[in-house]
Amino acid sequence: MHMADALLSPAVGGVMWAAAAGALGYSAKKAKTDLSDQKVPLMGVLGAFIFAVQMITFAIPGTGSSGHLGGGMILAVLLGPYMALLTLSSVLMVQALIFSDGGLLALGCNIINLGFFPCFIAYPLIYLKIAGRRPSRYRILLGSILAAAIGLQLGSLGVVIETVGSGIAELPFVAFAVLMQPIHLAIGLIEGVVTAVVIVFVWRARPEILGEPPSGHLPEDLPIKNVLIGFLAATVLIGGILIWFASTHPDGLEWAIDRVTGSETIQAPQAAIHNLVARIQEKTSLLPDYDYAPAGSPDTGKKEASETHMPGNSLSGLVGGALTLIIVVLIGVVLKKRAG
Repeated sequence: MHMADALLSPAVGGVMWAAAAGALGYSAKKAKTDLSDQKVPLMGVLGAFIFAVQMITFAIPGTGSSGHLGGGMILAVLLGPYMALLTLSSVLMVQALIFSDGGLLALGCNIINLGFFPCFIAYPLIYLKIAGRRPSRYRILLGSILAAAIGLQLGSLGVVIETVGSGIAELPFVAFAVLMQPIHLAIGLIEGVVTAVVIVFVWRARPEILGEPPSGHLPEDLPIKNVLIGFLAATVLIGGILIWFASTHPDGLEWAIDRVTGSETIQAPQAAIHNLVARIQEKTSLLPDYDYAPAGSPDTGKKEASETHMPGNSLSGLVGGALTLIIVVLIGVVLKKRAG
C-alpha cells in the first residue's frame, strides 16, 4: 500500500508531510519517558524485522492480487504507539531512499496511512480494549485481527482520499474505494493472524514487554536476549531466504488502480516538485526495486512483477534490515540521552 509520487499533488503531499512531521515530533517527545536500555535494542530489532516482513508479499486467492504486512500493529503492541510510529517511519524512509519503494513526496502519506492509523487509532481504541489489560491467546487473536483489519481499512481509505483529492490520476472516488476497501480487508485479516502469532510468541517468552505504558516501562535488568535473538533470526530468515518465495502479483493498490484505469502504474506529471524528488530518489537508491538492476522509474514505487532475482532480493533484505536497525537504535539512543 506504499503510495507513489505519481498519485499526489504537491499540495496534498505537503500537507501530509506536515501531518507526519507533527505526529513524529509528538511521538519523539512522548517516547522519551518510556525509553530504557532494554527498549532501544528492542526498537532496532523490531524495525529490522518489520522491514523484512514487509518484503514478503502473499497472494490473495481468487483476485490476482497480493498483499504484505504493514507491521504497525505489531510495533504498537510491543513498543507502545510513540516508539512504534518512530520505528515504522524509519522503515518507510529506508524503503523510499535506498530501494525506491514508495515516493518521497508520498512519504508523509505512507507514514500516516501505514503508521498513524494502526498505532494511534486501531491500537488504543480496539486492541487495548480487547487484549490490553487481560491478555490471553483468544483475546490477543481477536484484538489483533480486528485492530489490524480496521487499521488497514483506514489506511486504504486514506490512500483513496489523498489520491482523489490530488486530482492527478483518473481515479473516481467510488470506483477506487469499492476496489481498495475489500482487497485491503482481506490483507488486514491475514495481517491480524500473523500479528497475533508474533504477539503470542512474545507474551509467552517475556509477558512484561506487553505491559501498558507507563507500566510497560521495562526494568533495566529484564532479560530479553532470547526475544532479540528470535527476532533477529526471523529477520535473517525472512529477508535472506523467504523473500525468494514472495508473490509476484501486483499489490492491492496496484491491483485496484489497474482495475480502474487498465494500468498498474500512473505516469507522474512533469511538475518541478515531481522531477526534483525523482532525481533525489535516483541518486539515493542503492538497490532500486530490491535488486541490483536500476529502477525503471523511481516515482512509480513499483517492483517488477514478472520475475524475482534471488541474490539481489536477499542482499536487499539483509542490507535494509541492517540499515533500519542502525537508524532506529540511533534514534533511541539520541532520545534517551535527551530524556536523561
